Amino acid sequence: MTAAHPSAVTRLLILTLLVVFAFAGSARAAEEDPSGGPASEQGRGGPETLGLPLPRFASLRAGEVNVRTGPGVQYPIDWVFQRQGLPVEVIAEYRTWRKIRDWQGTQGWVHQSLLAGKRTVIVVGGTRTLASKPEPDARPVAHLEAGVVANLVSCPEGSAWCRIEVDGFDGWLRRVDFWGVLKDETTEARRSLRPGR
Repeated sequence: MTAAHPSAVTRLLILTLLVVFAFAGSARAAEEDPSGGPASEQGRGGPETLGLPLPRFASLRAGEVNVRTGPGVQYPIDWVFQRQGLPVEVIAEYRTWRKIRDWQGTQGWVHQSLLAGKRTVIVVGGTRTLASKPEPDARPVAHLEAGVVANLVSCPEGSAWCRIEVDGFDGWLRRVDFWGVLKDETTEARRSLRPGR
């Protein structure tokens, strides 16, 4: 058996690397929009996005959600949320990927299938009082610790209060006592966007 000449082996190795890099480059280009980057950074997504307004709120569909550094499985997992129903703010879209932000300001990308349209909120600050009416002196229904996640029922127009449900308790909480609605957002009844958005 004769050994290949070293320069022939080197040329073959270089050719193989060029082919691998060419395929990797074309695959990456397919994941980008014509302007050269994720469409989400321009504020709107590609043809598979819902066209819903940004920002908007959603909640985590699963008890374990991988949050990535970019919009695709090729990007590394930055951290993992481990709380189903946690409210998140959708701040950008790229095809089937959503860039989200949590109540602490942490951001990352998740696949749309890991989000639900069900609206939830998270209590912030100290212990908060769930009231029977949207009034400061109303009868207390429950006391909620910071970090409690509740279902959003409604936020009437012009009101500083929103109606929520948590663990069988139904009442009113001031907007400043939780995170999960846009400033001056109005919701008249519990509603849900299409699943996975």
